[in-house]
Amino acid sequence: MSQTHPRIQQLVKAIDFEEQEEKRRYVGQDIKSLKSAGMKDSLKNLTSNEALFTLFEQLHGDSPIPKASDISEVPLSFLNRHINPSQQRAVQQILNAGDIFIVHGPPGTGKTTTLIEAIVQLKLRGHQVLVAAPSNAAVDHMTRGLLAAGVKAVRVGNSVKIADDLFSATPEGRLNDKNIQKEIKALKIRAEEFRKMALQYKRRFGKAEREQRNLLFAEVKSIRQEIRKTMDYHLDKIFSNAEVILGTPLALAEQRFKPQQFHTLFIDEAAQCLEPLAWGIMPLAKHTVLAGDHFQLPPTVLSQKATQLGLNISILETAIRNIEDQVLLDTQYRMRTVIAGFSNDYFYQGALQTPDHLNNESVHMTFIDTAGTGMEEEAGQEGTSLVNRGELDLVQKIILSEKLNLESIAFISPYAAQVSLANELLQKIARISTIDSFQGQEFHTVFISLVRSNEHGQIGFLDDVRRMNVALTRAQEKLYVIGDSATLGQHPFYKKYLEYVEKAGHYISAWEWMYD
Repeated sequence: MSQTHPRIQQLVKAIDFEEQEEKRRYVGQDIKSLKSAGMKDSLKNLTSNEALFTLFEQLHGDSPIPKASDISEVPLSFLNRHINPSQQRAVQQILNAGDIFIVHGPPGTGKTTTLIEAIVQLKLRGHQVLVAAPSNAAVDHMTRGLLAAGVKAVRVGNSVKIADDLFSATPEGRLNDKNIQKEIKALKIRAEEFRKMALQYKRRFGKAEREQRNLLFAEVKSIRQEIRKTMDYHLDKIFSNAEVILGTPLALAEQRFKPQQFHTLFIDEAAQCLEPLAWGIMPLAKHTVLAGDHFQLPPTVLSQKATQLGLNISILETAIRNIEDQVLLDTQYRMRTVIAGFSNDYFYQGALQTPDHLNNESVHMTFIDTAGTGMEEEAGQEGTSLVNRGELDLVQKIILSEKLNLESIAFISPYAAQVSLANELLQKIARISTIDSFQGQEFHTVFISLVRSNEHGQIGFLDDVRRMNVALTRAQEKLYVIGDSATLGQHPFYKKYLEYVEKAGHYISAWEWMYD
């Protein structure tokens, strides 16, 4: 069977452009090409697997997707008694899911908590589960949660990129078991003894000695093969006894698991997972659960041509348009109501709720307007990014004036040069990061430096409002946004945000801080 699809051809071409750009940027490195080859292989497999190709067509809207059966009326006993109704509904539907199910988890809605409960429930039913996420940090986070829940989890991947505290959960860490090591050590000692005996023979010796030496070396080779077989046996045992196996899509694809070996595949942070990477592991399970928020940042793609061909459209963004089987986690626990309010209205149509204890009359959100102050953007040292020194001066003055706790403050900005400069000037605060690197994290107090201030109203990649959705939903208690309303306000998103702050938060001019 040989099939094709315009989107597959488009993705293959996009991967070629991305690979060319990666080779240009990472001269002499082969790691990136492995990823490209894996993505191409996954798309190639689509064209030779009828069931998989049908699923691909369904996700791309070419044919209808059968709806899964209704939730079983049998009451489910939740191990985590604190999960809310939408989280409970998500867990119940995951247990009854068809080929693909979506858990839409906006910021602070307990997506990880929900997935862990679902995985534990599947484990109790005797099902083996596969968990993937596009970043090692996200895989590590889920691994810790599952281990804390008492799940037998194995974390696969490049050991250099796995957190040190999770080494014991890796195959290498499991092979460090004293009984296994004792068995392997005994074999190594035997092999070394035979090797030394063989080396005792001089270079010139008779036929009998030569035969004896060859027999000894043959025994050494045999023992080494036995060591490899012993390690393979224990590795197979580690994987077969695991209730959950976790890794990045590329790491899991390299394990060469059998098709549909697992009951359910969970792809966490699916809004950042390149579609071809997802297709590389989806055949490994009977059911797939995509979890994430397509209103946050998409996957990182270096090539502009690849982006134009849609390589940066994630598997979640592709699937959510055509899949009815999905649940929105509708209660956020991270931030004060006023901080969550704008994103809730703009991205989630007001569907997100906030518990009463996070709603009060204090000032939790402030916009500091630099319009007319002369705090303009300028090129960074290397000329590839932008800085705004005036905005950093404001951060320092606000911290001193408000007597903010330095250990509770995070500073984020969309521009790497501004972050680099902040690392020089704001050394005592707890966290300094680009917005992209800060996705998935939260802090008590967050400063956002938007940098852009120019007479042309140019805002660069601030035009991707999903980046601002990430930025605006990181603060738990206090959010300070610094920017130029004259530059930003020409964009409809920022115009609405400024109107929201004037109504619900605290809107002040930077002039009030300049001479304090």
